[in-house]
Amino acid sequence: MTPTSPRPLLEVQKLSVVYNGAVVALTHVDLDVRPREIVALLGANGAGKTTVLRSVSNLLQAVRGQARADRARFDGADFLHLGPGDLVRRGLVPVLEGRRVFGPLTVEENLISGAIGAAKSRAQTARNLERVYTLFPKLVERRRSPAGLTSGGEQQMLAIGRALMAEPRLLTLDEPSMGLAPLVIQDIFRTLKRLNQDEGLAILVAEQNSAVALAYAHRAVVLENGVSAHEEDATTLRARDGMKDFYLGRTSHAA
Repeated sequence: MTPTSPRPLLEVQKLSVVYNGAVVALTHVDLDVRPREIVALLGANGAGKTTVLRSVSNLLQAVRGQARADRARFDGADFLHLGPGDLVRRGLVPVLEGRRVFGPLTVEENLISGAIGAAKSRAQTARNLERVYTLFPKLVERRRSPAGLTSGGEQQMLAIGRALMAEPRLLTLDEPSMGLAPLVIQDIFRTLKRLNQDEGLAILVAEQNSAVALAYAHRAVVLENGVSAHEEDATTLRARDGMKDFYLGRTSHAA
C-alpha cells in the first residue's frame, strides 16, 4: 500500500535536460515522492534514469548538463537553485552509480566523511556511525580496511552507509544492484525497506533490475527515451508481463 501525504517531499514536473548545449537527454519527466514512500525509477539503458537523479541532486553542472522544469521542489524549495551541499544538509542525499567510495581511506573514514559533508556534530557522527554498523555488520569487520580493498557488495553498503551518516529524509540511489550477487542485492534492499518502514525514510531508486525494485517499491515510474511514459502501483506493474518487456527494452513499439 502506497503511503499518502498532503504534500510530496519531492515534486518534478516537465523536467528536461540538455548536455553540452546540444544533446537532449530528457524532454518531459514527471514524478513525485511522498514521505515514507519508496519509488522505483525504471527503464532500459539510456532511458534517462541517471540524468533524473543527477537533476534532483543538482549535480548536472559537473557533467555539463542543464536542467529546466515547470516545477522542481524538494520540501517546498526549488532544488535546481540549491547547491548539492545545501540539498544534502536539507536531507536530500544521493548514492551515485558505481559506488564511488574513497579507495585509500578506511571504511570508517569514508563513513565519517558523510557526516562531515552534512555538517553533523561529533555526537551525531558517533550515533550515526553505530547505527550504520548495526544496519551493515560486515562494515564493522572492515572498519580499518582501505575501502578500495573491500568487495563490491561491501563498497555498496559503504556508499549507502556514508549517505545515511547525513541523516537523509530522501535517499536517491542509482543502480544499487549493479554488479552484485543476488544474495547481496536482497540483503541491501531488505535493509532499505527496513529503514523505510521503521524510520520513515523516503527513497527514490533508479534500477534496471525491475524484479528487485518492484518487489520493494510502493510505486514505479517508467522512463522511455527521456520521457516518463508510465506510472503505476508497483504490485500492479509487477504483474504486467507486457510492461516488463516494454520498460526493459526487450520489445519495440512495432513488435
